[in-house]
Amino acid sequence: MGNASVTKTNSRVRNSSVTSVSKKNTKSGNGNGSQKGAKPKNPLPPQHQKRPGLESKITPAPQYLAPKYRGADKLKNKVAVITGGDSGIGRSVAVLFAREGADVALVYLPAERSDAEETAQRIKDEGREALLIEGDVKRSAFCKRAIDKTVKKFGKLDILVNNAAYQHNQKSLEDISDKQLEETFRTNIFGYFYMARAALRYLKKGSTIINTGSITGLEGSGHLLDYAATKGAIHSFTKSLAQNLVEKGIRVNCVSPGPVWTPLNVVDKPAKEVAKHGENTPLKRPAQPEEIAPAYVFFASDADSSYITGEVLTLLGGETTAA
Repeated sequence: MGNASVTKTNSRVRNSSVTSVSKKNTKSGNGNGSQKGAKPKNPLPPQHQKRPGLESKITPAPQYLAPKYRGADKLKNKVAVITGGDSGIGRSVAVLFAREGADVALVYLPAERSDAEETAQRIKDEGREALLIEGDVKRSAFCKRAIDKTVKKFGKLDILVNNAAYQHNQKSLEDISDKQLEETFRTNIFGYFYMARAALRYLKKGSTIINTGSITGLEGSGHLLDYAATKGAIHSFTKSLAQNLVEKGIRVNCVSPGPVWTPLNVVDKPAKEVAKHGENTPLKRPAQPEEIAPAYVFFASDADSSYITGEVLTLLGGETTAA
């Protein structure tokens, strides 16, 4: 059974649209909200959703506000694009980027709009601006438009977070259809290439690209053959692109999580399996998005990681063999 979790997408090709959410005059800074308390452990409530799934329907709600995290203007006046930014890891990254002073463009699918609007409001609560961009990263032309719309709105681009993903659990290689194989690769690795290529027209010295990998890309997964293959490709893409861009002063890194409590696994697993998500980690539970998001801030911040490029950072809940 697959172990990693990132924000989700689906297979339909759609037209894109864009919405802007303006910032407040005052900044909350602390991210305090209703999401407080102990991290839930297994067994989690059995549940299942149809693809692509909504975070608003997950019980217990994934924790993404990180109320203990204090911003320090590490990304002051930066501009970031986050694919799969509506929910899961992408949502929490968006909130923390805003808390650190960045304006954020969120790329999401039409079915995920309600989640994206919630994320945009949280960015606004942090005193920054959000741009909602609806469309599918499997399409090269859309990726170019998404980057162009971001720069048109904010005047520049400093950070690209490739985070959108598609995952479909199958017991056998024979069960993976050509359609599924193409869906997985086009979303998980083609989309990363498309977004990075489009962003390079605007990125400059000091800019950063952060990719989302997975423990499955390091250890493999018997039931996620295509997904694990794309995550391994993302790790290699990260290291190769870092070498390619180092002379331009653009850093490229990757965050590679284990199990995370997001919609991706709720839509991919039977309800009984969802209840056991993350139980095999030493911590006996999945990570919450807010526990993963600070790693993205670390890689995005020149104050924290100016000497780091081409790295794959594993966040595995105590597991050490993959790292």
